[in-house]
Amino acid sequence: MSRYRKNSNPRSLPGLFDGLDDFQERMDGGFDVIPEKKMQRIVRQMQADDRPALDELAPMAPSDKVFFMSFGSGSSGNCSYIGDRESGFLIDAGVETSKVVSTLRSNGISMNAVKGIVLTHDHGDHIRYVYNLVRSHRHMRIYCTPKAFNGILRRHNVSRRVKDYHVAIYKEFPFRLGNFEISAFEVMHDGSDNAGFFITHGDSKFAVATDLGCITDRVEHYMRQADYIMLEANYDREMLRDGAYPEYLKARIAAPNGHLDNVEAAAFVARIYHPGMRNLFLCHLSQDNNRPALALSAMADALASVGVTRLGNGMVDLSANPDDLPPQLHLVALPRHEASPLYTLGV
Repeated sequence: MSRYRKNSNPRSLPGLFDGLDDFQERMDGGFDVIPEKKMQRIVRQMQADDRPALDELAPMAPSDKVFFMSFGSGSSGNCSYIGDRESGFLIDAGVETSKVVSTLRSNGISMNAVKGIVLTHDHGDHIRYVYNLVRSHRHMRIYCTPKAFNGILRRHNVSRRVKDYHVAIYKEFPFRLGNFEISAFEVMHDGSDNAGFFITHGDSKFAVATDLGCITDRVEHYMRQADYIMLEANYDREMLRDGAYPEYLKARIAAPNGHLDNVEAAAFVARIYHPGMRNLFLCHLSQDNNRPALALSAMADALASVGVTRLGNGMVDLSANPDDLPPQLHLVALPRHEASPLYTLGV
């Protein structure tokens, strides 16, 4: 049964994973350099002379590509990056600072190009390292709603000096960050205030909703416009039902302000699919109640029902047969602990 809700008020509830987050991240996880020949040359040059290669490129042209990567996705910690050759920003800050910095640098991106951090909500797996990041890189600012920021101060042991870095944003009011325009929108989750983000860069449109329990009209409004989507596929219904979680926690996960399951996420994407949709990143997969193969299979089945059968993994295959039809959509389940490759969106 679909849990489509237009309005509700979940803010009186405590956080879904308060006290349950597992922050023991694996720090030995690998990542792949994006396989475009030009970017490979940039990375090799950066490794040879220890310079932040992307910062040294010529100013961007309107046709420049947008890059995306995730440093971790799930209740162990969430953080991702979106940028072009000139500027970029982080979405959430739940992954250790050293991992974010070293992974970006290994892909030729200097922290000087990272202009700030946008926060989806105040749960610990999304904000744990936010103060450490801005304290280490003082040019960066923290962008979130005032209610979300007050939730961070109220619910977490964080220095009050974090206030010096906060820039208030408001849902449905666009703001600029680097070369990107960003609009926050309402999503249903049980943080203090919860936001998805609609991000535009030239003609490119990216929609992000990492934690949500149901599809609202505002979520659908923004997701329908997007060429690139990052959407939660948190749990498999049968695994949650038959798993070891206590019943109260199962109920909270499955609630309209909890998390989204594989089938519901897949049905939604199939409903809003359009030929311009190029990349779909499944995020926040549960370690205990989901598997990447299950999430990908549910999504592939739903997309096949609307005629989308050629799926890629988002990476350029330099050995591909030029006579093969290109993928209709790149579909990726983001790793829980490891960094993803640096994806070139639309390729």
